[in-house]
Amino acid sequence: MSVSVHNSRYQAVRSALVALRKKAGLSQAQLAERLEVGQSYVSKIERGEAYVDVMLFIDWCLACGAKPGTVLNRMLAALPDQAGLTGR
Repeated sequence: MSVSVHNSRYQAVRSALVALRKKAGLSQAQLAERLEVGQSYVSKIERGEAYVDVMLFIDWCLACGAKPGTVLNRMLAALPDQAGLTGR
């Protein structure tokens, strides 16, 4: 399993986070302020130059007014079969 930020599954995570931020009507700077990080860090995550960990994912969702579990379920439903990864 690839853990690269360029993996298609990770790209789907980034796309979902960008869409979530935009749907909330937030700029990168506004989201960064809510997350108490620099705007450049939000930009790096969105461009695939930095990873987002699970805690930041949760905070990102909450800062955008979304339930993290709901966002995760939508992302998982949109991903192709995980080549036998389920059920382990």
